Amino acid sequence: MNYRYKYGHDGFMPLTSAIHLHTAALEERPILVFAGGELVGSGKIEKITENAVHINGERYLRANNTFAYAK
Repeated sequence: MNYRYKYGHDGFMPLTSAIHLHTAALEERPILVFAGGELVGSGKIEKITENAVHINGERYLRANNTFAYAK
């Protein structure tokens, strides 16, 4: 199996579905936010909407960003 495909950016496990995001929020796990392969944010999820994820007072569009569990 391709390591980067399974684990995403630099080995971080990606959150690829709404249930992954909601689970991370319920468990209060820190996550990372990537845009175009670049780390643009991190922290615990405060709110999830159909189009965005709110972390540390910032709004990240789900269509434009990739989310992953922090190690």
